[in-house]
Amino acid sequence: MSIKRLSLLLCPTQLQGSFCCGARYMSQNTKTNTSTMNVFDRLAKKLQRDRTALNEDYHKYNYIKDEVGNRLADRVYDINRKFKKGLDLGCGYGHVSRHLTKDAVDELVMCDHSALVLEKAFTPEDTTINCQKMVVDEESLPFEPESFNLVTSSLSLHWVNQLPHTFSQIMKCLRPDGVFIGAIFGGDTLYELRGSLQLGETEREGGFAAHISPFAAIRDIGGLLNSAGFTMLTIDTEEIRVGYPSMFELMDDLKGMGENNASWIRKLHLHRDTMFAASAIYKELYGNEDGSVPATFQIIYLIGWKPDSSQPKPLERGTGQISIKDLYRLDEVVKNATEDMVKKTAKEMPYPPDDGDDKKR
Repeated sequence: MSIKRLSLLLCPTQLQGSFCCGARYMSQNTKTNTSTMNVFDRLAKKLQRDRTALNEDYHKYNYIKDEVGNRLADRVYDINRKFKKGLDLGCGYGHVSRHLTKDAVDELVMCDHSALVLEKAFTPEDTTINCQKMVVDEESLPFEPESFNLVTSSLSLHWVNQLPHTFSQIMKCLRPDGVFIGAIFGGDTLYELRGSLQLGETEREGGFAAHISPFAAIRDIGGLLNSAGFTMLTIDTEEIRVGYPSMFELMDDLKGMGENNASWIRKLHLHRDTMFAASAIYKELYGNEDGSVPATFQIIYLIGWKPDSSQPKPLERGTGQISIKDLYRLDEVVKNATEDMVKKTAKEMPYPPDDGDDKKR
């Protein structure tokens, strides 16, 4: 791999080379004065994703997103319901949509910020689904209130500046008793790469910049969904570990995924010596016995429902019949409660008159 090629390799928050300069120039000219804090340059992110769609072998970089999309589709089928109309927000190359069938949804709208990516996105293999594509920015949803019964989003919302606002817009476009099912990168994603770059840059340059994008923590997701109005939340996490020959192949794949740096304060260049030092540190600290290096992707799955009167409600405070202090003997408590219920039911049931008594009378 040539040095010239190395200068263009990007990690999720490290945008470099001539393309980076152009993106930064456009970012500065499109930045607006608002009261909200914008961390990411949405235009730069769109250009980066457009570039992935221009690669002939773009599909070979989507292994993480394809796997997560498949697992997210499984969560749709776990809900024993057929949805009339669904929205795949930030659909990418159809990582979730391609797995949906008529058993899950009748109509589907696929949305993405990049028109080039959307053009190449796979539609559902079940051609009986009424499917349409729309170019939509995840930060500004154009849909009417109560338009969808289902909204899915897989690995796209980590580049949104105002995640609470996006959650509120999703809530608004859901119909009552509609469900939002999403997946985003968690805070432990690429911790090996983050640490290696920090150590390498500190060693060679006497300090370091943030080269990995900030990701959401699982403890914060529940609060954000609650603030947006979602109820009956289900949040879980898992880690996917992928092996690479070296740090450079990992960075090359991240670039192919479109996971380049898009922050306003991104550092334009990562020096060659720093990259070689970081690669050596990566292999020394985290390397596998076979010489490869691992990369961890933490995935947070989230499910939230729009409130509706038909949904089950929690009991009123103070109506519980089992104390939390008895949890250590839960089996005994359940057994006693069952026996008491059986006895109570037996007393309340009317018995038929005995034939012998009737004859005596």
